[in-house]
Amino acid sequence: MKRIVFFGLLAAIAGLLVYVFLHRNDWRIPENAKGLRNPLVPSNAALRSAAGIYKAKCAECHGETGKGDGPDAAMYEPAPADLTDARRIGGRTDGELFYQISEGRKPMPAFRDKLTAEQRWQLVMLVRSFAGK
Repeated sequence: MKRIVFFGLLAAIAGLLVYVFLHRNDWRIPENAKGLRNPLVPSNAALRSAAGIYKAKCAECHGETGKGDGPDAAMYEPAPADLTDARRIGGRTDGELFYQISEGRKPMPAFRDKLTAEQRWQLVMLVRSFAGK
């Protein structure tokens, strides 16, 4: 009986560790942020503006085309997100993307105090364009 309890506890602990390992990179985004909508109308001008910001602030890690393969990408854990992954990007609301850009999460810096809200919303549009969304 003691063996059964021991191995049962061991299996439960192992399962918990696997769960924690698999979900360690999940973002915790507040519900009110998820519902935010991009107030900007998509336009070529907004995308051009976002492209300049992206090149200056994001490309070193996320790569020129958003694949997460920038020159600095290898030195970070977790690795920079592949912004061309339509499933990943399509599964997030504009509010979630805006929150991620604004608040950051190690190793990604927060851009809330470095970029205006308009610039961050423009980046949301650009990220969507990388993923074909």
